[in-house]
Amino acid sequence: MRVDSAHGVVEATRQQVYGAFVDPDLLVAWLPPSGMSGRLERFDAQDGGGFRMVLTYDDPTDAPGKFTDGSDVSDVRFVELEPGHRAVWEVDFPSDDPALAGTMRMTWTFAAHGRGTSVEVVVTGVPDGIDADDHAAGLRSSLDNLARLLD
Repeated sequence: MRVDSAHGVVEATRQQVYGAFVDPDLLVAWLPPSGMSGRLERFDAQDGGGFRMVLTYDDPTDAPGKFTDGSDVSDVRFVELEPGHRAVWEVDFPSDDPALAGTMRMTWTFAAHGRGTSVEVVVTGVPDGIDADDHAAGLRSSLDNLARLLD
């Protein structure tokens, strides 16, 4: 089974990092990777809640979308929200492409690291249609965005 992961350190407290996962304005500011912008169609910050984010490519000519020619959509369910410690998401991609079918699980953990916070994401159940190198770059970009936002 394929497992994708990324790690970064953010110069903020674990509570501040967790806040960026449950505040819709902050989430939309850091989660979209470089070359994309995001908007939320719904957001419910509680266990069993979740969000739907539409990600739009700045230039779709080199990276066609999975949902439309210029966009991707992620439907996320909050499986577990543990303030200051972790967030577990189940992610589905609405698409007619069978290579994108299935539910991906993203486990984000936050641990004290000096005066900041170590943030790790481990992703299991990644659909075959998501390129491993592109996914790794996207995860890294999102973590870099989170660090810039909170540093």
